[in-house]
Amino acid sequence: MGGVKPTLLGQYGEWGAYTASPGGKKICFAIAKPSSTETTPPNRPRNPVFMFVSTRPADKVANEVSIIIGYPFKPGADASVAVGSTSYALYTQQDGGWIKNSTEEAQMVGAMRQGDSAVVKGVSVKGTASTDTYSLKGLTQALDRVTQDCK
Repeated sequence: MGGVKPTLLGQYGEWGAYTASPGGKKICFAIAKPSSTETTPPNRPRNPVFMFVSTRPADKVANEVSIIIGYPFKPGADASVAVGSTSYALYTQQDGGWIKNSTEEAQMVGAMRQGDSAVVKGVSVKGTASTDTYSLKGLTQALDRVTQDCK
């Protein structure tokens, strides 16, 4: 966030709805930590892990999904988010992941609103594989709040 402290709009289940104005540009986002994480090999150290769904009206961006994975991704290695039976490929850079095919994003967010969980899989620079499961409980309310606040 570059030193800008976000303001909590509301906490809904696992998801917090926040707003911030870095450089005077208002952004709003829903954020959650995974409800469970596992690594192979087990118990590898990682930085905090998050999933964001961001809206940036000044950039005409709504409901952009991103992942902070807690380690540098292995360049070129596959990473994905699965919601129900559908898997979405991630584009990765350092410790961040974004939906590779942006045309799938709205469909994915729709699936997340109706789903129970999202499962993020990735591989670190050191070859550690991770599986993070996010509860989607409260996401719909958090996104509705974000949409309302970031018109």
